[in-house]
Amino acid sequence: MDVSWTLWTLTILGLVALISVDFFIGRKPHDVSTKEAGIWTIVWIALAALFGLGLLVFGESQASGEFFAGFITEKSLSVDNLFVFVLIMAKFSVPSHLQQRVLLVGVLIALVLRAIFIAAGAAVIANFSWIFYIFGAFLIYTAWKLIQEARADEDEEDWEENRLLKSIEHRFGVADRYHGTKLFIQKNGKRVMTPLMVVMLAIGTTDVLFALDSIPAIFGLTQDPYIVFTANAFALMGLRQLYFLIGGLLKKLVHLSYGLSVILGFIGVKLVLHALHESGVHVPEISIPFSLSFICGVLVVTTITSLVANKKTAAREAEEGKSDSENVTAEK
Repeated sequence: MDVSWTLWTLTILGLVALISVDFFIGRKPHDVSTKEAGIWTIVWIALAALFGLGLLVFGESQASGEFFAGFITEKSLSVDNLFVFVLIMAKFSVPSHLQQRVLLVGVLIALVLRAIFIAAGAAVIANFSWIFYIFGAFLIYTAWKLIQEARADEDEEDWEENRLLKSIEHRFGVADRYHGTKLFIQKNGKRVMTPLMVVMLAIGTTDVLFALDSIPAIFGLTQDPYIVFTANAFALMGLRQLYFLIGGLLKKLVHLSYGLSVILGFIGVKLVLHALHESGVHVPEISIPFSLSFICGVLVVTTITSLVANKKTAAREAEEGKSDSENVTAEK
């Protein structure tokens, strides 16, 4: 898709305007209700859908299909990332009324960092087609690793700060408590960060680790930097509301890791096939319509099997509880 600098500028200005509206609405710290989170989640998804349809009407059907495939993939990967966000919030004991501010700024940091990753990835791909082999192999390895972690059935109970965050804390120092929405305060004549600033940086920089698989994944669906950037932007901008909407439901998506591993593995194979095709080897290439259908199908199956598994677990626990109660009554 041929994208002019004018369209790039208008797109970035439009995204900045949407982010500004989001920030204005959530400027006052408050506890986000399920109703509020639900409404804004629908709004962001609707905006992404309108953008994709706009590409279909004013651009190309190929570009529209690539956007929707990329958006759905990035959105599904971001849901898995919410598990870590929950751990970070707990680690820093973030007050509930400040969590929406933390996520808003943290996601903005993540969006800027991802834009840099996307620009670098596009430059590498434009000059070195063999990079698709590396991207494909990495995604297949990540898929295998996800399956191993899921089969181990080990829940991550804690989160450790990365080296970058530790070095920033050491450089500036951190206050011992929250000071409302302030990011820096004066302490003993020295300017130090508040815990609020630290947790914002934690959310933003941790997302860089997530980008290590999500960026190659979307480049496996499209090599158009414009589509890659906009799909990531729309997926990230609705992440804050999604956090409050499904925060309590995350643990019920017990098969999400399996679904994501299948998707990443599929895209990894697609990348390898594309690399072979670029090298002159006659191999079949996977089309965008098939990719979109496959990704949506995997997510639907994953959701259904997760709900069935949770229902069986609840029934089993209820039966065990009933048996224990009957045993206690019999003993009496």
